[in-house]
Amino acid sequence: MNSTAQIVPNPHDVLAGAQFADRYVLVTEGLSLTAIGAAERALGQTPRWVGRLMALRNLAVRPFRLKTGLEPAVLPAGRIGIFPLISQFPGKVVLGLDDRHLDFRVLVEVRDLGMGRQEVAASTIVKTHNWLGRTYLAIVMPFHRIVVPAMLAQILAK
Repeated sequence: MNSTAQIVPNPHDVLAGAQFADRYVLVTEGLSLTAIGAAERALGQTPRWVGRLMALRNLAVRPFRLKTGLEPAVLPAGRIGIFPLISQFPGKVVLGLDDRHLDFRVLVEVRDLGMGRQEVAASTIVKTHNWLGRTYLAIVMPFHRIVVPAMLAQILAK
């Protein structure tokens, strides 16, 4: 099943002052996922090619003292993959981090459609702080549009 891009219902509910948000959705059958389970399947491991892109990204941003995801977990709730867990509610989990250049959130939502089907949505919400954040967002956006659907597709592959 293909994931599709959609509009995020209200990104400011997740990150006040956000200037960017996108949402990718797929429909599953017979998985009975919770939001945390969907997040673990999508974000817990990265495809090898995404890992290589992230390693390249980490090398490129190191001179700017940006977070690389390699730092130890700072939140008591833990992590899913490289993303710190911020909060979880029935049907929703919020991950993300705040940095000097931008703050971002990944919202994973699961909605029951009946007859064993579920809609799983992954939204990325970003608030930039300065020129570096805006530049960074512009540079990573073409990759983001490929990586997020690939990560979401992992839900169906496991």
